[in-house]
Amino acid sequence: MRGYSAVGLINTKWEANVGGALRACYCYSASMVAIQGKRYQRESTDTSCCWRQIPLLHTGNLLEIIPFDCIPVGIELTEDARSLIDFTHPERAFYIFGPEDGSIPKEILSKCKFILKVPTAISMNLASTVNVVLYDRLAKRK
Repeated sequence: MRGYSAVGLINTKWEANVGGALRACYCYSASMVAIQGKRYQRESTDTSCCWRQIPLLHTGNLLEIIPFDCIPVGIELTEDARSLIDFTHPERAFYIFGPEDGSIPKEILSKCKFILKVPTAISMNLASTVNVVLYDRLAKRK
């Protein structure tokens, strides 16, 4: 399987969600996790100590650490976002997730080639959303 995925988290509200997102990244073989805003502290939800297995970066600006030739993909629950159901994932994707109680900042969202949503009745938990997006990527890979 060619390519890779990386995940960026912005200003997470609940540290437990960071642990759950890290575990999802490890489960689905993401190559890197980057956090903008509140620094990660070891959480009980990261039962596998995933930060020991995949790089975990802290940054003031996610846009500055997107890997070369990697396509930024914003995950945002908006009416104009594309549905994850019929989306073809890029070979190299940097999935960006906003905070649980807010949105991805406009200056970051404007740099995303794609804006995706998981078509749900209400917003999902951050860690759950990371799981769904990375599973979808894996399930659709050829």
